[in-house]
Parts: sequence; C-alpha cells; structure tokens
Amino acid sequence: MKTLYLDCFSGISGNMFIGMLIHGGVPFEEFSKAMDTLGLTGYSLICKPVSKLGIQSIYYNVELDTEQEHHDEATPGDHHHHEEQHHDGQLIDMTGHHHHHHHRGLSEITDIIQAASIDESVKSKSLEVFGALANAEAKVHGVSVEQIHFHEVGAIDCILDIVGTIWALQYLGIERICVSPLHVGSGFVRCAHGIMPVPAPATAELLSGLPYYSTDVRGELVTPTGAALVKTLADYVGPRPKSFIHTITAYGAGTKELEIPNVLRGFIGQDMSVG
Repeated sequence: MKTLYLDCFSGISGNMFIGMLIHGGVPFEEFSKAMDTLGLTGYSLICKPVSKLGIQSIYYNVELDTEQEHHDEATPGDHHHHEEQHHDGQLIDMTGHHHHHHHRGLSEITDIIQAASIDESVKSKSLEVFGALANAEAKVHGVSVEQIHFHEVGAIDCILDIVGTIWALQYLGIERICVSPLHVGSGFVRCAHGIMPVPAPATAELLSGLPYYSTDVRGELVTPTGAALVKTLADYVGPRPKSFIHTITAYGAGTKELEIPNVLRGFIGQDMSVG
C-alpha cells in the first residue's frame, strides 16, 4: 500500500503540505491546471526551490492580486487570528457585522468545489476537510456552522490549499497517510479580539484526540488548515511504523524563518504490514 508518512517536527500548514507533495513528484504545471478549474480569480501561485537552514525544499504559496494585506484578512469584529506559519485565511465572520468585503459561506464554497473539473473523490474529501474546519470554528465561537464565513481573500487561499492537497495526494497515488506527533510551537498569536495561546482555539479543537507537543520554538507552527487536513486524512498519528520503508523524501517549506528548519518532511513508500 503506497503510504505517506508526514514528519511534522516543524508543524504543518496547507502550503507546506503542497510544497512537499510537489517536491515529491507532483508536476507544478499539471497542479496549476487542475486548480484553474475551480474558477477562482485574483491570485497567482508561487512555487520555487528554497533552502531552509541548508535543507533544499519547495516553497509553495498563494499570492493574492489585491491591495489588502494578506497577513491579516480580518476586518473589525471578525473572529480571526493571524497565522504565523502560513496565512491560511480562516473562517471569520460570525454574522451581525457589516463589512465592505464579500464573504463566502460553506454552501458557496461547496458550489465552487462541486463545479470544478476534478475527480469526485477529490471533491468529497475536500468538502470533508472544510466540514471539519467549519465545525471546529463553530464550536469554539458558539455559533452554528451556517454562521461561519470565510473572508473572500482567505477563502481563495483556503480552497486552493485544501483542494490542492487532496488533488496532489491522488496524483501521487497515496493510499494511506501516517503522521508524526505534531509540533505546534509555543507562545501566543495576535487576533482581532486580542492575544490567543498556541495552539489557537480552533486548532486545539481539531487536534483533539491526536498527540502533539510544544517546545521553546516560538510561533504558531500548526495552522487550522494543517490540523484539519491531518484530522481528516490521517489513518494513524504517532511514531513512524517499523514496517514502513520509504523510497522518496520530500520537503515543503514554511514561510517563517525559525531556529529549526521550517519544513514539513514527507516520506513516500510502502507500509509492508498493510496490503
């Protein structure tokens, strides 16, 4: 069984996951064409080799064609926190606030994904990840899933990260995903309502039942999108299985420079104990 083992010693975010999968063999041109079928506009994709403390890796990210500051998509009154690892653009508006920008609810995002020219299994798995994300945010903020909305800018970013990850995994023929205990970082992150502890509340909700740890490395290393992907896709979270033998090692770079290599390491191979 073709297996991916994610070594999350520096956390995980959507863009790190995709960068690692591109490094692991997904052609960027084909990936871009698949993402084009989502019909989203106002963005371009970055994909380039970088070195993180001497480790060669791929840095992938979504660059938005907007004058708005991508590092803080929240408008006053939004429940949103600044993502240190990668600005995933999370679920924010809880209704009752008047904004100048368009917001997308889960039903609109569902329509966008369903209309894309991609495999049905990619669509259904992507919507499962979005569902996990929306449920976690709704629980943390004490509202219904229907009241959860993405800022337009953040929605583009988040849709591309989630659908892109699922598409790339299918492209590589990954049948099973195993994940190491997650390094979440430490300290606090600033959000529209003040200072939040790491892991941020929605991330902590998504990590319920999964092993994770903190060190003295400061910052938010696991983003809500990264946590939602692990929560939804992983068959197993724990130490590397002794029966797993890898043939490919790939690295996806995070945005920040840390005192440790800010990369997600992926091992692709076979788990000899399964199928």
